Amino acid sequence: MGIFGRKNDATDTTPAAVNPELAGLTGDYTLDPAHTSLGFTARHAMVTNVKGSFLDFEGTLHLDGSDPSQSTASIDVKMESIETGQGDRDGHLKSADFFDVEKFPGMTFRSTSAEALGGEDYRITGDLTIKDVTKPLTIDLEFNGVAKDPFGNERVGFEGKAELHRSEWGLTWNSALDTGGVLVSDKIKLTFDISAIRNA
Repeated sequence: MGIFGRKNDATDTTPAAVNPELAGLTGDYTLDPAHTSLGFTARHAMVTNVKGSFLDFEGTLHLDGSDPSQSTASIDVKMESIETGQGDRDGHLKSADFFDVEKFPGMTFRSTSAEALGGEDYRITGDLTIKDVTKPLTIDLEFNGVAKDPFGNERVGFEGKAELHRSEWGLTWNSALDTGGVLVSDKIKLTFDISAIRNA
């Protein structure tokens, strides 16, 4: 059962009934950082991929099963928490060449719309702000289900992916290679594994 609802069959003229299970998920949720990951992948030296993640973030979801278009998402990320498994590289990413975390400590995403694509696939669009530059970002999501954990928390889960060109947010640092091409790709792939707990 999808969170944002399903598209109606164009040949069906009867009003779509609200699925009780879907309607039952309506409410406010908080991301669980211990079971949520926000990752990224960049091409390095044109030949390999470097993966990283952000470790310190918070976020909320509002799910509306009766009117899915009213569902929203909000995420705030502390840029100091960027981690790629290599200290020197992390330091460079935090520097003014890239995120300039001393001047711009946060990255934010605020959704503006959501739509069903069919099956368990959905799409959410919103405003991504990096270094005071705000541009639209579209995220494709797969709904993984709902469950109650051993502690009594009601959880919903999603997997998501998106692509962006970092230069659109002013992240233009690069270095040319002797063999042609550049050190760091402009295209960045984003991945999301989200577990959110329903608020009491």
